[in-house]
Amino acid sequence: MITLAVNELISDIASDKVYRLLWIDDGNFITYVIDIEEAKALPLLIRIKDISQGLLEGTYVKLNKSNIKSNSFDDLSEGHLKIRDKSWGIIKDLVQDEPSIYKKKERSEHINKLVNTKLCTNKTAYRYLRKYWQNGMTINSLLPDYENSGAKGKDKKSGAIKKGRPRTTKSVGINITDEIKVIFNKAIKKHYFTSKKNSLSHTYKMMIKEYFADNIRYENGVKHIVILDENSIPTLRQFSYWFKKEYDIKQVLINREGEKKFERDYRPVLGSSTYETMGPGSRYQIDATIGNVYLISSYNSDWIIGRPIIYFVVDVFTHMITGMYIGLEGPSWAGMMMAIANATMDKQEFCMKYGIPISNEMWPAAHLPEIIVGDRGELEGYNVNSLIEGLNISIENNPSFRPDWKGIVEKLFDTSQEKIKPFLPGYIQPDFGERGAEDYRLEAKLTLEQYTKIIINFVLHYNKNYYMKNYLRDPDMIIDNVRPTPNELWKWGVKNKAGKLRKAELDTVKFYLMPKAKATVTAEGIKFKGMLYSCEIAIKELWFTHARKEGRWKVDISYDPRNMNTIYLHTKDKELFEDCYLLEHQERFQNKIFEEIEQLLGTENKNFKNENQYLLQEEINFFSNIEAVVKESLEDAKHTQTSQISKTKKIKNIQENRKLEKGLQRKKEAFQMGEEKDIKEVEIIDFNTELSEGRVQTPSIKDLFNKRRGRKNDQTT
Repeated sequence: MITLAVNELISDIASDKVYRLLWIDDGNFITYVIDIEEAKALPLLIRIKDISQGLLEGTYVKLNKSNIKSNSFDDLSEGHLKIRDKSWGIIKDLVQDEPSIYKKKERSEHINKLVNTKLCTNKTAYRYLRKYWQNGMTINSLLPDYENSGAKGKDKKSGAIKKGRPRTTKSVGINITDEIKVIFNKAIKKHYFTSKKNSLSHTYKMMIKEYFADNIRYENGVKHIVILDENSIPTLRQFSYWFKKEYDIKQVLINREGEKKFERDYRPVLGSSTYETMGPGSRYQIDATIGNVYLISSYNSDWIIGRPIIYFVVDVFTHMITGMYIGLEGPSWAGMMMAIANATMDKQEFCMKYGIPISNEMWPAAHLPEIIVGDRGELEGYNVNSLIEGLNISIENNPSFRPDWKGIVEKLFDTSQEKIKPFLPGYIQPDFGERGAEDYRLEAKLTLEQYTKIIINFVLHYNKNYYMKNYLRDPDMIIDNVRPTPNELWKWGVKNKAGKLRKAELDTVKFYLMPKAKATVTAEGIKFKGMLYSCEIAIKELWFTHARKEGRWKVDISYDPRNMNTIYLHTKDKELFEDCYLLEHQERFQNKIFEEIEQLLGTENKNFKNENQYLLQEEINFFSNIEAVVKESLEDAKHTQTSQISKTKKIKNIQENRKLEKGLQRKKEAFQMGEEKDIKEVEIIDFNTELSEGRVQTPSIKDLFNKRRGRKNDQTT
């Protein structure tokens, strides 16, 4: 774990700035920093995790020097002390009000009080605060900047006379002043601590070009920089001397390569992992890396799904790869879980799933180890207790940033990538991301399944043919002339030192390894992550009927992200679980891994969200159309309906009214064959008749028919 402290200096390589840490909160989440070289700098808020990540990746660098003024009182003149004490008297109360003083609003309020009491001007207050923070947050930080004092063991201030051994040439050279050291530091950050890993000599030349130019001239349109004469520039020897004094070799390697790579590749190796083991299965190492290739989706070949995660499980005694996982899960417990499960399964069956026929002798590992060694992150999750208690496996976590403790599996990643990279479309070359370089993502052609086939072939080749010339064979191995390859060492170890290997039912291993989750029993099925399942117990006990009648409820399940055709219902008895199968109408999820299903559902959800605005507009238009029709009907009814009719009479003859309306509709809807004939207008009958009492009465349907029949009789007579 990276530890940060107040007053430390952190160099930001990209922006060429140096920040001092002014304050860190109790929870170690945030810090206020200030640029120590910016003339108008003010405190900035930065997250601790961003600084830690930057230090790991090499974009930030810790500087050895704290750059804090620490003069002894003997070095200080009375005038300097007066200036210092006056400045301190003005700001001492302000700087102790942490973290408020680092916040813009609170800082302005403090300074306004000083200005209002006429202690100083606004500009002076900011100058004192800035000087205090940039120079190390001590009272001596406020001393004038023009002192010229030194002390034993410290860099001496440069004077007019050239220091150091006299030169054998006529040139005199220059002293390395504080200003020159600032230039040195900038050059190192810009040209040396970069991904290009330039040499110190190249860095020196670029520094001379950029900071010690005398003139610029052009020849044939090409810009040429004329540097200062040799008496006005530092030498490479001076630059190298300063660099070695400023940075030790460990810090240089960490800054250029990253702390993790330093721990793995440059830390002294004084022991042997194999020496600690007693035979096959004594100790497995497990780790993950990100594959250097971009893959495409099996759903749609136009979808680029990024780079895969590769997990290897390696037996320390034989160096055999006993398990693997290729997917998009991780680095995480889920990815590690699948790699461990793979280590215990029959490899002949596993390879056959990918169309690769093998014999058990070609990959004989199908066991549980006594100890698993891994990283703290994956092996400190909640599932680890289930693994320890259910399968009786001991777990060993590496200390932070010590991947060399499981160096066998670490080196395997480099070996595997080197072997296969010439053949892979979409493989990332070293120039990836540089200006003008190809975008290798666009060359992606392999699916996750196809890439897994390639890695399986690598594992089979490695286990059979990886000849370890530096393997420390014990006397018995030498007598038996054991060939130092993983397969041969395993074969010999099983015969002579097989006490640590243990077999276990794969289903039991998977159950204790698989991620656990909650599913919901619904009327449509057991729902998990948008997929629907069923099982024997659910059908037998009418779960889905109960869910429709009484409501949904949750159940505990486990699942294997590599294949979501089945999830496993916890039964909490000696059987441990019951299989739940994917329903037939969910066929689009058949034989898909969890990541691909999540991507599909995520894409569909994204598409739906993208359509939301359009659908909302269409629905509003739909509402408007309905409202227009209703409004028209209300207007028509207002002018045609009789308001004086009682409610009872209005609903009395619904059946007769329906019958009449049906007859009228039939006339309108009747098919007309050939030329359309004129249809006589339907006779409109006035339903309203005036009664002698002056009241309005609506005749019945029967009265209307009788009235029409009477008219027809009159016409025939």
